[in-house]
Amino acid sequence: MAINNPYTMYQNNSVNTSTPGELTLMLYNGCLKFIHQAKKALEQGNIEEKNTATQKAQAIVNELMVTLDRSVPISENMMTLYEFVNHRLLEGNIKNDGAMYNEAAEIITEFRDTWKQVIQINRSKQYANMDGI
Repeated sequence: MAINNPYTMYQNNSVNTSTPGELTLMLYNGCLKFIHQAKKALEQGNIEEKNTATQKAQAIVNELMVTLDRSVPISENMMTLYEFVNHRLLEGNIKNDGAMYNEAAEIITEFRDTWKQVIQINRSKQYANMDGI
């Protein structure tokens, strides 16, 4: 089945041409999007939508956990925070507690912002090295 939707084609192309670092940034952004959707659905009393968005956010956190390079010393700290985020999403979903979604979003936002800085630093180093060519 051919994909004729230009937006879908653009998204697929973005994923297929992105670096691993950019893909991780996309995961963080997607996770935040779903956490915000879940919280909004909770506020609107749409329990089914809240549950679906929460599960999508949890799937992204699980993917981040599975792909975490455990050979890097800081990865154990990151794993603990990912587990905490997953637990907060689960509890927020079960207890219908927006504060738990906020806690999860704060941690993922910190990861995302830090990751964005790492990408920018690596790009500036990469382009600085190209000047010498």
